Amino acid sequence: MNGFEKSHGNWVLGSERGSTGELHNKCRKILGSLKIQDKLHKLSTSRQAGASEQDNQDGDREADEDGGTDLATQSLLNKLIRKTLFEPSHSVEVLQKDPSSPLYSVKSFEELRLKGPLLQGVYSMGFNRPSKIQEAALPMMLADPPQNLIAQSQSGTGKTAAFALAMLSRTDPKQQYTQCLCLCPTYELALQTGQVIEQMGVYCTDIRVGYAVRGNRIRRGSQVEEQIVIGTPGTVLDWCFKLGQVDVKKIRVFVLDEADVMIATQGYLDQSYRIHRMLPKDCQMLLFSATFEDPVLRFAKKIVPEPNVIKLRREQLTLDNIKQYFVMCNQKEDKYQALTNIYTAITIAQAIIFCQTRRTAQWLSIKLTHDGHRVALLTGDLMVEQRASIIQRFRDGKEKVLVTTNVCARGIDVEQVSIVVNFDLPLTHDKEPDCETYLHRIGRTGRFGKQGLAVNMVDGCKSLDILHRIQDHFNRKIQQLDSKDLEQIERIAY
Repeated sequence: MNGFEKSHGNWVLGSERGSTGELHNKCRKILGSLKIQDKLHKLSTSRQAGASEQDNQDGDREADEDGGTDLATQSLLNKLIRKTLFEPSHSVEVLQKDPSSPLYSVKSFEELRLKGPLLQGVYSMGFNRPSKIQEAALPMMLADPPQNLIAQSQSGTGKTAAFALAMLSRTDPKQQYTQCLCLCPTYELALQTGQVIEQMGVYCTDIRVGYAVRGNRIRRGSQVEEQIVIGTPGTVLDWCFKLGQVDVKKIRVFVLDEADVMIATQGYLDQSYRIHRMLPKDCQMLLFSATFEDPVLRFAKKIVPEPNVIKLRREQLTLDNIKQYFVMCNQKEDKYQALTNIYTAITIAQAIIFCQTRRTAQWLSIKLTHDGHRVALLTGDLMVEQRASIIQRFRDGKEKVLVTTNVCARGIDVEQVSIVVNFDLPLTHDKEPDCETYLHRIGRTGRFGKQGLAVNMVDGCKSLDILHRIQDHFNRKIQQLDSKDLEQIERIAY
């Protein structure tokens, strides 16, 4: 079987596979028939509707665009832009169900004693050594007898590859029925997860992956033969119980991914519980979540009995390597002149400029482009894939200035970003200082152990009060900068 073929209505990947790019294009083409693009558009415009309504009420004020309430969109964006592993600034804390048992971790994939084709697939994906989360999780996930796991892990840390490895390891390719089941909150995320599994299993030619997503119908009366099924709760529920095409009593591994997104999606909790209740007692349960708030933990404890728990213990985020300044201005034209002076006085590799509204971001990008800068504009009215493409172009250095709203405040790691400019200070919906967003914004510079620079534009007494409150919150002095004194500006770069 070459490339993609259809088996009982499910798209599966055969034994001959092309490059990662070809795989991605094939997945996009095939799942295009399932109206993936429509769903992507709905995901990205769901926030727009709220923003438009807010704009009507408050004029130029814009709804928060960092994906704070649309967790699925933010998670998908992170998956699209994080093509390689990144190590978060956390240490891994492991809580074993049996504290007296020895704690194992691995520093290489060879230590896991994987089957040859699976190890070959791991290396073909570019994994040279396990990430932090994989070091701790994989020995538990691959243990015999199987162990249950609740793990806190963000997109890009290798957690999808970890549970993909567990599912592929537990699958018996000789048995033509579903043995591993993975629930995802949206079918874009299901597609992303399925791609990882198919890439990792590229040399496991007898293992196939099916997608239980809306629009992917299977012939009535037939049984799903794909050993691994990835899907959304509602469709998985139909396949298992309404249509009876997946025997849940034969499931060996049950994965619930993006648990925090599941909780935020109406109806998914009940559907997940219903599926979970019918699984065999010896089924291995694996649950992953980016956050470990109380609702997530309550949900996890109901789903996963006697679990091992992996937490990411956040280290204190230091601002020692980021120099912070502010510039007093009267209006946005003065802010632009200050920005121009900064560009005149110091050498800037790449810059990210944050605005509070789309209108300001669009105005600023036009001005900068007119003055000869290579500018990318990133706002919440773009589709998720468009946002990912813009971010990747910026990472590749095709644009040197990224003008954005809060949609880009988190999750972007670009080594060449030497300065972050808050053209507008971040505010909450109640026009209070948004200290968390401020931290995430200026944290886009000073990455990878380098010195960073943050400049805040202040345009009046209210704005200055906001700055002082941010300064007091972090207990860090923010120095005033005279934007007309080019010699002073030159000194801040050293």
